[in-house]
Amino acid sequence: MRITISTSSVGKVSAELSDGSPKTSRAIWNALPIEARANTWGEEIYFSIPVEEESENPREVVEKGDLGYWPPGNAFCIFFGPTPMSKGNEIRPASPVNIVGKALGDPLVFKKVRSGERITLERA
Repeated sequence: MRITISTSSVGKVSAELSDGSPKTSRAIWNALPIEARANTWGEEIYFSIPVEEESENPREVVEKGDLGYWPPGNAFCIFFGPTPMSKGNEIRPASPVNIVGKALGDPLVFKKVRSGERITLERA
């Protein structure tokens, strides 16, 4: 399930929703398109989405480029580097997330996104 993540500072980034957390990925796909305001936390972007899912194969440490869903905040997360919770070079969310996909290409482009910037998720 290919999606596009769009912001004014980055343009369009292709991503793939995966089956790491199939129920959550499907719920996000069914909710598209989604438009929100980005929040940043270290090298993570997150924003609330109209999806309510429980933990599904939750991960405490994630990879660069991973897309996650954070159940406590009903939030979509884009990980591209260490967060305030990280130890060393690991990428650690505030609490475990459901991995729902991966950004394609270089996820470091997301460093350009600022809090409050409009972000859109849509089917590619």
